[in-house]
Amino acid sequence: MTDSSSTTVYLSTAYLAPIEYFTKLLSHDYIKIEQYDHYVKQTYRNRCTIAAPDGPLVLTVPVIKPETPKCIIRDIRISDHGNWRHLHWNAIESAYNHTPFFEYYKDDFRPFYEQKYEFLIDYNEALFQLICSLIDLQPHMTRTTFYQT
Repeated sequence: MTDSSSTTVYLSTAYLAPIEYFTKLLSHDYIKIEQYDHYVKQTYRNRCTIAAPDGPLVLTVPVIKPETPKCIIRDIRISDHGNWRHLHWNAIESAYNHTPFFEYYKDDFRPFYEQKYEFLIDYNEALFQLICSLIDLQPHMTRTTFYQT
């Protein structure tokens, strides 16, 4: 339960969210992940940008969308098409292997590119929780129970 002085922010799910996403955690008491919004292609829900040696590199998690015209994010499944886990991990390792501290964190991230998740929102949430633990944040995070307007 929130009191009158607490603040809540509603966020979409995000694959390896940008730093701006995490700044919201510092300025709000409660985080609600909106799981009933409509899935929109080409957004950070299933895309991230990493700093590769040749410039920014966009990584996209392939998804399987139900046949309905507007489907909610919690129903989006991850596709195993194209060996994307291997490609993403190789790109991340190539981009960051020679940077300070990557050797200390790579074993934390590697399992996310070895095991399968059925739903995008579950995968993103697990990565989000890992990152929060690594940067010592303990957000009060829950998923929405209905669409928040």
